[in-house]
Amino acid sequence: MGGVLWHLRDRAHQRLVAGEDSAPTSAPTVAPAEQATLLVANDADSSMLAQVQSLPLPQDPGARARAILGKLLDLYAAPNATHPVQGGAASVGQIFLMPAQADSPTPLSASQTAQTSPPASGPEMAVVNLTSAFAASHPSGLETETLTLLSICGTLHANFPRVTQVRFLVDGRSRPTLAGHADLTRTYLAAEADNTEAQHP
Repeated sequence: MGGVLWHLRDRAHQRLVAGEDSAPTSAPTVAPAEQATLLVANDADSSMLAQVQSLPLPQDPGARARAILGKLLDLYAAPNATHPVQGGAASVGQIFLMPAQADSPTPLSASQTAQTSPPASGPEMAVVNLTSAFAASHPSGLETETLTLLSICGTLHANFPRVTQVRFLVDGRSRPTLAGHADLTRTYLAAEADNTEAQHP
């Protein structure tokens, strides 16, 4: 019995050594840090303040937008946030960029937006797919819900100037409201965020 156990232990050691030898020696590629502008909501005066953050940002536009919004929502999930909302970066499922709609578009689904390529130039619409956990935990109230949506719209437009329209999905589907008040069936215009933005002095 002792010989069998020693043999099995020796085989396990050999497999471990072989696995270490075949492991890659180079570190995974990390996206370079770049500056991004976040429009951060403040519940105290219902305004938004532009903050510049240095973030590792991928080149793919959809992934880039998701990383930027993830940082925005991380700020809202932090202690002493000026606009407390739970969830953080994990609240953003995907972001799709597509040609802006001339008229109010019909309800979208994630499968429809995933098949649409963004235009080479011209206005774009961003479709932001949030998680149901984020919507379920979001504080209820027209003002706080609207601030969240407008800060997302303003942040997208600040970093992607061609994004002039924003639509919202929850778990890939159209939803009537975010948390009972702010309308998610409509198209939001990036210009709407300008009315609540407070600039640095």
